[in-house]
Amino acid sequence: MPAGSDVMILDGGLGRQLARMGAPFRLPEWSALALIEAPEFVSQAHAAFIASGADVITTNSYALVPNRIGEARFEKSGQRLAALAGRLARSAADAAHRPVQVAASLPPLFESYRPQSFEAARAPQILHALVEGLGPHADLWLIETQSSTAESTAAIEAIRHTGLPIWVSYTLRDEAGRVGPAELRSGESVEQAVSTDIRRGAQAVLFNCSQPEVMDAAVLAAIGVVRGLRSSVRIGVYANAFMPEPRSQQPYAGISTLREDLDPQRYLDWATRWTRSGATIVGGCCGVGPEHIAALHAYFR
Repeated sequence: MPAGSDVMILDGGLGRQLARMGAPFRLPEWSALALIEAPEFVSQAHAAFIASGADVITTNSYALVPNRIGEARFEKSGQRLAALAGRLARSAADAAHRPVQVAASLPPLFESYRPQSFEAARAPQILHALVEGLGPHADLWLIETQSSTAESTAAIEAIRHTGLPIWVSYTLRDEAGRVGPAELRSGESVEQAVSTDIRRGAQAVLFNCSQPEVMDAAVLAAIGVVRGLRSSVRIGVYANAFMPEPRSQQPYAGISTLREDLDPQRYLDWATRWTRSGATIVGGCCGVGPEHIAALHAYFR
């Protein structure tokens, strides 16, 4: 796809960028620790991604969930911290010398990559705090790293009343040696997820926090659904740079090792492949930094 195209560029992985900058960073709090202890780093990370060419920056709210920051802290301060994350992103976007949108991140509420951990009865209460805190500062909602349509449906219902555009992003099965059609980590097909989200009013469906190698099949499957339904929904990708991990590894066993073969040029090669298949939104997830986003910006703009 040539430069000057209509590809929208997202930011990269906020958590790893914060760690690279020297912000407070550890498990289980992940990126939330900087928000709690040193929010100036969050502002600096947003500014770095804007300077690299991102059209959309994502709020630092991915880890603002009880299993990350603790049940008591979330109950007492979850909404306040979400509002802080929203304000920091909004301020960074408003300070840019060109239009930059703020995507309010609604993360997996219980555990990433673990669809069986989803608790439908508890979800509305957690979502309420995040939505109330983030909503006033957002241009759109990014329901991200979802492992199942049950997760994404709960989030859509929690934000429908806001009237803001809804983007839904799924993480895919990508265990080492995997072959076969693109699937969510729940085992649901990409086609099923995309058709579900189109019916529920999403403006974009994306795939994130998975290996670059599995994304193209997901894009092609998604585009097939969009065309079949004659929909205007956009398809996007923001892959991670994690090393492939064995299927048996439990999440959060440690801070995952990053690949050495995904330098900015190699990541751009993947992104151009996704756009040739029909994606019109590209960015990066964990381990993809401002230098990668700058390469995307230089090519697509």
